Amino acid sequence: MRMMEAENIIEMLHITKEFPGIIANDDITLQLRRGEIHALLGENGAGKSTLMSVLFGLYQPEAGEIRKNGEVVRINNPNDATALGIGMVHQHFKLVDVFTVLENIVLGAETTKLGFLQKKEARKKVEALSERYGLKVDLDAKVEDITVGMQQRVEILKMLYRDNEILIFDEPTAVLTPQEIDELMATMKEFAKEGKSILFISHKLNEIMSVADRVTVLRKGKYIGTVDTKDTDKQSLSNMMVGRPVQLQVEKVPAKPGEAVLEVEHLSIPSKSHKRDAVHDVTFTARAGEIVCIAGIDGNGQSELVYGLAGLEKSSSGKVTLCGHDISHASIRQRGSDMSHIPEDRHKHGLVLDFTLEQNMVLQRFREPQFQHMGFIKQGAVREYAERLIGQYDVRSGQGPVTIARSMSGGNQQKAIIARELDRDKPLIVAVQPTRGLDVGAIEYIHKQLVAERDKGRAILLVSLELDEVMSLSDRILVMYEGEIVGELDPTTTTVQELGLYMAGAKRMGKEGEGA
Repeated sequence: MRMMEAENIIEMLHITKEFPGIIANDDITLQLRRGEIHALLGENGAGKSTLMSVLFGLYQPEAGEIRKNGEVVRINNPNDATALGIGMVHQHFKLVDVFTVLENIVLGAETTKLGFLQKKEARKKVEALSERYGLKVDLDAKVEDITVGMQQRVEILKMLYRDNEILIFDEPTAVLTPQEIDELMATMKEFAKEGKSILFISHKLNEIMSVADRVTVLRKGKYIGTVDTKDTDKQSLSNMMVGRPVQLQVEKVPAKPGEAVLEVEHLSIPSKSHKRDAVHDVTFTARAGEIVCIAGIDGNGQSELVYGLAGLEKSSSGKVTLCGHDISHASIRQRGSDMSHIPEDRHKHGLVLDFTLEQNMVLQRFREPQFQHMGFIKQGAVREYAERLIGQYDVRSGQGPVTIARSMSGGNQQKAIIARELDRDKPLIVAVQPTRGLDVGAIEYIHKQLVAERDKGRAILLVSLELDEVMSLSDRILVMYEGEIVGELDPTTTTVQELGLYMAGAKRMGKEGEGA
């Protein structure tokens, strides 16, 4: 029995963690072998991040114990976890924006001599690590000036700098480009080869099948089972995760585009960080009954384009027409009368985090007669409406409509925003990464809803970084590169490889090599 224990570097035995109104982890046992990549799979709110936060010392469990190399350990905080060789890359990075890359890496683990920071030694160690693992970063750049993919490398180097042997990755690919994802997978395999042990939280079945040795599945806070990836497939895993067969392909009939709903002509939007425009001379149309997708690597002007359409950013030139009306200078509220907007940043622009779920559900609609009378909110009507949407979209929360939005899991916050925006019945739906952070069951449902809205005659402008989503959901693909539209593609005749060339700037409107 002792020999078996030695094979497991970490054992989490019978862990239970409760929050108000919800048991996030209900008697869960997880065993991590030395030198393996172990994936943790589950729906939104299944308890994956909570379980890893218990291992990292961010939460204390109500019951259960943690063992390292067979010995019971107590992890009161992240410093205890670091001392035990446990490191974590969080879903939302924990970096100080105004510090340099090097300062962020050594923060909390500084080498000092007579009270002075020994930066030269630290730099040498970080340079050696980045060279060894192919994690190239500019050590003197400020974190606020580097891409999200680079920020993730900084988080990984932080773990390596502390000589961690157990590495936790929480949804590490949610914000990465396809190329960055491939690089990360290769890096993780390299770590495992060297004997490091990896816990990898993900919703993405392709990634799990390509990189993990074993998968543990959680559902609604309970342990469902652990399987070897070589003995399973994507369909079986999704069944374990959701509890029913899931359709992994989008089913839709060909689009029947109608009248133009959104017309964008020669739109330019200035950049806040560079001299050149974030969006430069962009022209396109979205028609009723079609899904037009803006594809591109993150940071090529997609966000600014959407901000310009929604009224969050001012344009420097060009014209935007919505349902026949020029809205180039209209207020956000005026634009909202014909436009639903599922924003990119659910915390910043999607929700008021300290409001209840039901208050968030009526943010744009509380002035309507069904929700107010003579300036007083009809609380009963708001509750009834929120409960209908919560049921329809399976939004899971500890206390139903009165749950504070901040306390919900990221995926369920996203479902709440999508429910609210799709239910508003507007001619144009601008959906920015609508399935970011959602599990296969929720993605299947959201994709069906978007197709149903298209078939009702809505125009849908989809912005997505997920190539599978771009290819399967779009009727037309527009590729953005450095603020310009460089290609218009038909998803039924193009390939992922060709799309990738346009996204990287290697192809442009039929001319190869331009802008590369």
